[in-house]
Amino acid sequence: MWVIELSFTPGDEQRLAARPAHREVLARLHEQGVVKAAGPFADETGAYIVLDVPDRAAADAVVAADPYYRASGVTVASLREWTTVISSF
Repeated sequence: MWVIELSFTPGDEQRLAARPAHREVLARLHEQGVVKAAGPFADETGAYIVLDVPDRAAADAVVAADPYYRASGVTVASLREWTTVISSF
């Protein structure tokens, strides 16, 4: 599993405009079993996305395929491998 942590600039118009298409990408990846969980932090300062992919190259490919991650107001704060101990995924 891999975790993408995003950081947001509050109220950035480009980020907000790109969000609906990004959520469509996430929904499609969820249907494919790639995205296990995703959502913004309650204070809208960022988000977490949990990916079930085999390696860093596959995680990087998810990021590269979604223009949301390059929108102003969105920063990929980290992309890290995550070892699950307990999960309902």
